[in-house]
Amino acid sequence: MSDDRPPKRAAAANDSFRRTVAFTVLGTILPGLGLIAGKRKVLGTAILATFLLLVHILVIGILVNRRGAMAMALNPDVLRGVGVALGVGMVLWVGVILVSHVGLRPRRLLPSQRALGSLLVGGLAFLVAAPLAVGAVYSYSSADSVGSVFKSQKDSTSATKPDFTPQDQNDPWKDKPRVNILLLGGDSNDGQRQGVRTDTVIVASIDTKTGNTTLISLPRNTARMPFPKKSKLYDLYPNGFTNGDGDNQEYALNAMYDNVPAEAGKDVLGKTDNVGADVLKLSVGEATGLKLDYYLLLDIEGFRRLINALGGITVNVNQPVAVGGNTDKGIAPDRYLKVGPNQHLNGADAMWFARGRFGSDDFERMGRQRCTIDAIISQANPQTLLSRYEAIAREGKNLVITDIPQEALPAFADLSLKVKDGQRRSLTFVSGKNGFISSSPDFDRMRERVKAALGDTSKQEGKPSSPGTANPPPGTSSSSGPDASSSPSAKKTPTSPSTGKSSSSTDDESGENTQDACAYNPV
Repeated sequence: MSDDRPPKRAAAANDSFRRTVAFTVLGTILPGLGLIAGKRKVLGTAILATFLLLVHILVIGILVNRRGAMAMALNPDVLRGVGVALGVGMVLWVGVILVSHVGLRPRRLLPSQRALGSLLVGGLAFLVAAPLAVGAVYSYSSADSVGSVFKSQKDSTSATKPDFTPQDQNDPWKDKPRVNILLLGGDSNDGQRQGVRTDTVIVASIDTKTGNTTLISLPRNTARMPFPKKSKLYDLYPNGFTNGDGDNQEYALNAMYDNVPAEAGKDVLGKTDNVGADVLKLSVGEATGLKLDYYLLLDIEGFRRLINALGGITVNVNQPVAVGGNTDKGIAPDRYLKVGPNQHLNGADAMWFARGRFGSDDFERMGRQRCTIDAIISQANPQTLLSRYEAIAREGKNLVITDIPQEALPAFADLSLKVKDGQRRSLTFVSGKNGFISSSPDFDRMRERVKAALGDTSKQEGKPSSPGTANPPPGTSSSSGPDASSSPSAKKTPTSPSTGKSSSSTDDESGENTQDACAYNPV
C-alpha cells in the first residue's frame, strides 16, 4: 500500500517509527529505557534502576565472592528459587518490551510498519524469553539432581564420613592437604549372581594444593582384605575378610559390599546410610594406608547412560577390546572395538572398553578403567557440561550414590578445576608383579608403594610435569594435563587423546618398563 501522506508528514512519521524501533531494541537491552523514552519516566526509571542493581549485585558477587556464589548455585533451595525468579523475570521482561513498543509507536502506522513492529517485538521477546526459560529449566534440573545425589550433612548418616566444617571458608582445604575418594564401579547385571559386585575399586588421592591426583587401582579378586584394629570388623575378621581360602571369590574384594553386611549384620558399624560402602572405605583405607574421606558408586548401566549424556568419550584403543563374550564359558564376543588413536566411544562401547574381560587380564582391564576416568576428567570441559547439562543432571541423579555432602560441593567444584589441570598418575596392584599376590597380599608392601607414589606426586608443586621427568614408584604410570610433553628416553611418542600431547614410558624401581596405558601405542 502506497504512502499518500504529504512528504513532510511522511518523513516525520518514518523518523518517529525509526525512533520507536531504536528505543524498543535499547529498551530490551536495558529494560525501562524504552518506557523513559515513551514518557513513562517514573516507571521506566524504577525498572531500569532495579535491573542495573541486580546486574551489579550479580557481577560483584561472582567476582568478589566466587565461593559464596558457587555455594548458592549448588544449593537446591536456592536453585529452585532461581528457577522461579527466572520465570517471573521472563514474563516481566517480555511485558516491558511490549509496553515500551506500544507506548513509543506513532498513532498512525502503515500496515507494513505495523507488521514490522510486531515481528520486532516477537523476535526480541523470543531472544529474552528463550535463555531465561532454559535457565529456569536448568535451575530445576540442578536442584533435583543435587538434592537427589548429595545429601546435606544433617540428613545423612555415615560411619566413615568426616564432618565438613572448614575453618577458613576462603580456603576450605587449608587444613587438609589431601582428600581421598573411593571410586566404585558396581556390576549388578550378571544373571548368575544377586546384589552388587564392585568390580572396579579405585582410590583417587588428590593433592588439594596442586590438584595432582594419583589413581590407585586394586584387583577385584584381592583376598584377605584387612580392617582397622579399632573397627568392630577387625574383631570379626582379625585375619582379614577370608574363610582361609584366598581363591574363594565370595571373600574377594568385589564381594565385600554385599557379603560383609550379610555375614556381620547391617548394623555392625552402627547407624549408616550405606554399610557396604563404609565397609569398603574402612578396608581399602587400611590396605592402602589412607583414610578414605568419601566414596562414589556408579553402576555399570549408569555409567553407560552417563557417558551418553556427556556425548561420549575419546580414548586410544591399543588392542582389540571384546564387546560381550565369556572366557570361562567359551562364548565368543559379539564384536571387538577396533584398534586406533582417538577413538570416540558412545556409552555402550565406553562401558565395554572399561569392563571388557574376554581374552584380557585384570591388569589390562584396570588400565583401561584408569584411561576412561582420565578421558572423562579431560573432556568434561565447561562447553560440554553447559551444552549437555540437562541430560547429565537427569542421568546423574538416578545413577550415582555418594556420601559427599552438599556443604562440600563448592569446595569440590574449585578442586575439580585444579584436578583437570594437574598431573594424574596411577598405581596399579597386579598379581605376580612387584611382590603383589591377589590371593595373599602383602599389605605392608602395598602401603609402602602407596606412600612412595603419593610422595612423588606431591613434589610437582602445582605444575603438571612431563611424565618422563619423575621416577615413579613400582607399577605407576603418568597421565598429565595440557602441559605434558614426551620424555627423551621414551621408546615411542604416543599421542594422548585427552591432551593432544605425547606421553612416555618410564622404568619402575625393579627395572620393568611400564608405558602410559592411555597413550596410543598399539600392541
